[in-house]
Amino acid sequence: MSSYFSDLAQQYIDGEWRPGTGSWDIIDFNPYDGEKLASITIATVDEVDEAYRSAARAQKEWAATNPYARRAVLEKALRLVEEREPEITEVIVAELGGTLLKAAFEIHLAKEFLREAVHLALRPQGSIIPSPIDGKENRVYSVPVGVVGVISPFNFPFLLSLKSVAPALALGNGVVLKPHQNTPIVGGSLVAKIFEDAGLPGGLLNVVITDIAEIGDAFLEHPVPKVISFTGSDKVGRHVATVCASHFKRAVLELGGNSAIVVLDDADIDYAVDAAVFSRYVHQGQVCMAANRVLVDRSVQAEFTEKFVAKVRTLKTGDPRDPGTVIGPVINSSQADAVSAVIEQALAEGATALVHGATRDNLVEPSVLTDLPADSALLRQEVFGPVAFLVPFDGEDEAVRLVNDTPYGLSGAVHTGDVERGVAFAKQIDTGMFHVNDGTVHDEPIVPFGGEKSSGLGRLNGDMMLDSFTTLKWISVQHGRSAFPF
Repeated sequence: MSSYFSDLAQQYIDGEWRPGTGSWDIIDFNPYDGEKLASITIATVDEVDEAYRSAARAQKEWAATNPYARRAVLEKALRLVEEREPEITEVIVAELGGTLLKAAFEIHLAKEFLREAVHLALRPQGSIIPSPIDGKENRVYSVPVGVVGVISPFNFPFLLSLKSVAPALALGNGVVLKPHQNTPIVGGSLVAKIFEDAGLPGGLLNVVITDIAEIGDAFLEHPVPKVISFTGSDKVGRHVATVCASHFKRAVLELGGNSAIVVLDDADIDYAVDAAVFSRYVHQGQVCMAANRVLVDRSVQAEFTEKFVAKVRTLKTGDPRDPGTVIGPVINSSQADAVSAVIEQALAEGATALVHGATRDNLVEPSVLTDLPADSALLRQEVFGPVAFLVPFDGEDEAVRLVNDTPYGLSGAVHTGDVERGVAFAKQIDTGMFHVNDGTVHDEPIVPFGGEKSSGLGRLNGDMMLDSFTTLKWISVQHGRSAFPF
């Protein structure tokens, strides 16, 4: 097992690796075989305070550092990820239960986002705006917000920590990162180690591994951070937004989804099946953009269903270290129980199981359900597991209504033989992202990423990072003399 689990099972505060001083430990388990990977004494409120104060002290000098020098640190971090990919893969597989395919997918995206962060360091630009007052010059500067608090989830912790941490640092900010309790190494300590080895000044990036049972809202309420970047559930996101608003902080929220993939009557069925199976079952369905619902025009329902079910039955469930495994374990027993409860509820409501996968510990085999009542709450909520709901529809108007009939609005996709028909369909859907003739799970470094409705606030990626992690400052210069009325 990688030495990362022994070496990095600590807090990283003010440039030092040290144990927390809390009264209990977070135990890091392998979700596949239950092996204990690490034991980490949690951080307290005092250590959260130390982390934020450290970031604030280091940030002043970092913001004044030449952006080309900041860029060099990001470049070194990228090279380290490239060099250490085998070890990072091992840690992702062990801590998340991610398959080898999933680990490769996550690391590839992480590298792409680091490449974008390298360029982001040079992106902020000021402007000079005309004034109606003679002799006056209006300068507008794009400046770092100061310190950013980042809270990352368990499903893609390496990518989704780096996705906020790297741009925030590139733009001159300090960062305090709080990873999910189930992924403290991949989502926290590993990120800190890479930047430490890349030459990032000590104290600028801090990692606190802790739990709200210990710190409450201290991470959110602390006076130092000006922005909280949170990725997780809409329930927690709503609380984060409320606390941030009450303390006049900016909240960037990437929350859950209930995406649909739609198969119109002129779709390439074989291709649509491939896209739908990937969109639903990638990383055991533990993806915010995953296609919970597969909507199929009734005219092609029989053909699609037969092929979809046949492909799902080929998905191998088991050891994520096996290259042939497509479905690894869900993150923990609570998640396994929750997925099983969804299936049982659907069957109790009258659904038909075309595929009814078994659950063994944290291994949840894929299921395919149909005939779910139209008013079922299950069709409107996020299901974080390998369960697909097949829903027939009659015509595009009904499909649009069904896709929008959810409190979420993150991603989605439509399959059709007519691209412009697909675009016209996509424009009617209340989501932040929608894809024509593709899957629902996509993220790219320079396109705006985010959702509508209960799927979040704000956007990440590319120039959107400037909106998230910098602020505008107006400085005027009077080269002549202003005239005052008294």
